[in-house]
Parts: sequence; structure tokens; C-alpha cells
Amino acid sequence: MKAKLFRILAFTVAFAGAFAAWPAHAAKIRVVTALTDLADLTRNVGGDHVEVFSLATGIEDTHGVPMKPSFVPKMNQADLVVVAGFGLEHAFLPALLEASKNPRIQYGKRGYVDCSKGISPVGVPKSTDHSEGDVHPNGNPHYLLSPVLAKTAVQNIYDALVEFAPQYQADFKRNRDGYLAKLDAKIAEWKAMAKPLEGVKFISYHEEWEYFAKTFDMEVFGTIELKPGVDPTARHIENLISSMKAEHVPIVVREPQFPEKVPALIAAETGAKLVKLPIMPGGVPKTSTYIEMMDYIVHTLVQAVKEVGRASA
Repeated sequence: MKAKLFRILAFTVAFAGAFAAWPAHAAKIRVVTALTDLADLTRNVGGDHVEVFSLATGIEDTHGVPMKPSFVPKMNQADLVVVAGFGLEHAFLPALLEASKNPRIQYGKRGYVDCSKGISPVGVPKSTDHSEGDVHPNGNPHYLLSPVLAKTAVQNIYDALVEFAPQYQADFKRNRDGYLAKLDAKIAEWKAMAKPLEGVKFISYHEEWEYFAKTFDMEVFGTIELKPGVDPTARHIENLISSMKAEHVPIVVREPQFPEKVPALIAAETGAKLVKLPIMPGGVPKTSTYIEMMDYIVHTLVQAVKEVGRASA
């Protein structure tokens, strides 16, 4: 059904001329990214040689970015498509790739850049079936919330750009090295700032924070969803509240794509601090870059832990 829809969209766009086409930059490498964090990383490596368009804006569910007719010509003209991988984009990207009619960026081609290459996933299920909802069949795909693993994504983007345009390798290398040095400095800063977070338990709406928690020595106590993509039941919420009270879990994380009602209820019942954290740049104001997003996340969590500590003192 989705594939048929995008074939129709592609046919329609063909008659729309230059509708939503790329700007005319003769020497630019045209890159479409699935997510805004990948867009920012690509711009930092590609510099003046790339023109980057992100399918997501930062507020969406990363598993289900809403499709728009304007995406088809962007994909049709793209030189590279950059994805997080581990099946994160499975609900929307395959149909869009088919509709694009662009052989350069199909799965397995050199224009298809999977940034999960070299990363070992966590949470790989032993078995899956349709009753389990929107599971992570290839493991948890939200590794970009760890700045340490984001460095691997940067390297994968660099490798793809060099393969596509080797004449710019020196520029790409300079950009990559400069950005990685900046990211390393920020990681050291974030880890020092995050000392109060060590050992702190928290819950989130979706199973997204495992890599972040490992990087900053936190503990994901549970999720509001029954399983990834499966809405919580009343019994699950009751059990979660009871367990949080028993273990004194101080933080409830709500991601922008999920409603506030249930997280707010859980926070009120347990006395935990409710915080809204972005999962991509653009998810909340003043987080337009990857580094700004990580700054916001670490600062917000540290402040929340301090507030909970003062309230219980």
C-alpha cells in the first residue's frame, strides 16, 4: 500500500516540474538524511561541498516520520541517503526509496549510507512476532543519543563522502577531525557535568535511552510503553508506579513525540520529576545542532536530579 502510494506521488511530482527540487548548486553533493542529528553531522563533515535535507524536523517519532509528496523529488535527485540503520526507518524509508526511482541510493548501493556500521546494538530480541508491536528486531536503534557512538556515525558519513567525491577528501578530513575534536571536548565536559547522574534511575516513554544511560552511568528503570510501539495498559502503569515508589526512581522522561498525560500522572503519583527531552536536534527550542541537543539533555537531567534532591532533603 505504501509503495503504491509513493508511486502515485512520484508520478504526480513528475508533472509538477521543479516542485520542491533542490537549489541549483552545481558542485554540491545532495544528501538526504532520515533524521536531524544525521543532517547536522553530515553538514559538519561535508562543509561547503554538501546540500543537506532532513526528512525529519526533530519533533517526530523516529520510527514513523510522516511522509510528504515533496520528499520524492528530493530523494530522486539525491546523491546519498544517510540513515541511522538497525531498522529504525523501516516504517517509512523503503516505500520512499521505491518511489524515488533513484538507483544510486537504494539499499546496498554506495549512495545508501548506514551509520550503524561498526556499532554493536543492545537489546537484540531472541525472537519477534507481529503481536509485539513496533519492536526493535535488529536491536535498539537509538545509539545517536550516545555522543560516543555518534563519533562512529561521523566516520561512516566521512567514508561515504570520500568514496563519492574523493577530490574533496582533504576538506572532508579537516572537517571530520575538527568536529571530532570538538565532540571529544564536549564529551569530557558532559561527563564531568553529569557526575550527579551516576547511578540515577529513570523511566522513559519509549525504549530510547539505553545507549545514553550507558555512556553516563545511569540506569533505565523501565518504560511507559508496554513494549516498543505498544501503548501501556492500566495494569502496567500501576505496576510501574508501585515499582518506582519502592525503588525511589526520581526522573520521568517524556520525549516530544509522545503525549504528556500518562508521564505527568506517573510523576505526580511517584513524586518524580517530569522532564521533556529531545531525541533529535530541533525537538525542543534552542537545540538546532547535535551538540546543542546534548547540552540541553545533560543540563536538564542534572538540574532535575538537583531539584529532586532539594525537595527530599
